Amino acid sequence: IALLGATAAAPTDALAQDQGASAPAAAPAEAAAPMGVPTPEVKKETIDNPYGLEALWTQGDFVARGTLIIMIIMSMGSWYIIFTKLWEQRKLMKSADAATATVKKGAEGLDEASAFRYMAEQGLKAADHHEGSLVEQIDRHTWIGMSVQRSVDNINSRLQDGLAFLATVGSTSPFVGLFGTVWGIYHALTAIGISGQASIDKVAGPVGEALIMTAFGLAVAVPAVMGYNWLIRRNKTAMERVRTFSGDLHNVLLAGKK
Repeated sequence: IALLGATAAAPTDALAQDQGASAPAAAPAEAAAPMGVPTPEVKKETIDNPYGLEALWTQGDFVARGTLIIMIIMSMGSWYIIFTKLWEQRKLMKSADAATATVKKGAEGLDEASAFRYMAEQGLKAADHHEGSLVEQIDRHTWIGMSVQRSVDNINSRLQDGLAFLATVGSTSPFVGLFGTVWGIYHALTAIGISGQASIDKVAGPVGEALIMTAFGLAVAVPAVMGYNWLIRRNKTAMERVRTFSGDLHNVLLAGKK
């Protein structure tokens, strides 16, 4: 029994000795840590974006830059035509509201650049100058109708100006962007073939170029197509008002009410 008690007390004494030995060792370690020392700041490293426009312009060749410039020109031309045609249509609608039933008084009250004034003046000119050897063979009704219809056709032709450009841009810009996409993928495959490994740093630039070209093609095509359809619908409404006015003008001129 005494032997068991002695052996049981031995580990306890050893544990106490270990704790006593570790306590002094921990104290110097805590004392060694200085107080109030600022933590060093971690600087963030800035990495250039290989998928950006700047990388496309600086790293791309003349084909990539030329494709980008073409799409920018197409986009600028599309937006210019959209805004100018909207302005012309707005002026035409405003002139239609100002048109009156009495032709001469209405023509004098309209704006000089108005399509309705141009149509009224052409009709009045035809009604006042129905003479000559060739014109006398045409009755007054047909002569005035031809003059008024000619002015309507001129107005319609003026409204259609620029729409062909929008249709061309809307149909071709996706393929121009696709050409840039194919060219970027070609550069990526060339970089892989030269380096012998498909690492991201070798293909990041060309792949970014391909993605940007695709996005530019869609960004140019969508506004052009939507603007074309919108202007066509507005032209249809404007021409309905023009034809209505031309019919009233024809009737008034034939009736001799001036």
